[in-house]
This record gives sequence, C-alpha cells and structure tokens, in this order.
Amino acid sequence: MTVSATMITIDCSDPGALARWWATVLDAEITEDFGEFVMVGAKPLTLGFQLVPEPKLSKNRVHLDLKADDLTAEVRRLVDLGATVVGEQQAPGLVWTVLQDPAGNEFCVSHGH
Repeated sequence: MTVSATMITIDCSDPGALARWWATVLDAEITEDFGEFVMVGAKPLTLGFQLVPEPKLSKNRVHLDLKADDLTAEVRRLVDLGATVVGEQQAPGLVWTVLQDPAGNEFCVSHGH
C-alpha cells in the first residue's frame, strides 16, 4: 500500500480571503472555491482553506516552510503583502524568518537547504 500527501488544510475564519493571499504569495491559482472550503494549487501540494467558527488561539502545530533565493527581498515582499515578522532563526547552514499570514498562521521562509 502506498500513501502520499496531496494537500495541507488550514483552518480560518475567511477561506476566500486567505486563499487569495496565499495564491498571491505562491504565484498560484485558486483551483476550487466551495465558499467554506477553498483550494489553491501550489505544487507539489495543494493548500486548502477551511472555514471554522473558532479563532486561532495558539501557535500552529503544523506550518509551511518556504524557500527563497533572496531571503531579505522575499521577507520584504511578504510583509508588503500583509505578513508579520515573528522572528529570525538560524542553524548551521540554514537561516530562516518566522512570519504570520494575515490570519495569524505561522510559516517560515528560509535561505539554505
């Protein structure tokens, strides 16, 4: 038996708005819009944005890791689009910035591996 990951789903209060934001960030397209569930075709995984009634209360248990050729320029672009910088991190051979999307979901952008 073989299994593969095909989608990461993010709970949110406004699936359409958050899906449009991520589609812009990833230069991707909204592939399905069911109102309460919106999908963005962001290869190799699809991102799903699902309406939930409760607000986000704490740090994500799962987050996206993005890689950029120019970390500084990409962080600046993301902030201009509405992201918030949470902090800077580094480990041997890897530097990354932790950000939050407009709904408060953490994600990372790295330069390195």
